[in-house]
Amino acid sequence: MRDNYTAVVKQAGPWWIGWIEELPGVNCQEATKEELLKTLKVTLQEALEFNRREALAAAGEGFEEQPIAV
Repeated sequence: MRDNYTAVVKQAGPWWIGWIEELPGVNCQEATKEELLKTLKVTLQEALEFNRREALAAAGEGFEEQPIAV
């Protein structure tokens, strides 16, 4: 699993909105930049765990895991 991801953040009116560049669908909105970064981190962790569980369930039995570096 990667250790570093890129948060793309901006202020839009009174809100801060952000996305994780490398993982579509991970986006959040908060009142402060600090809250946004915390929420993005939690949401990213949850999305990675969900995707991991989904992949393992889809593989069923008899699979092996292989690291892939890009």
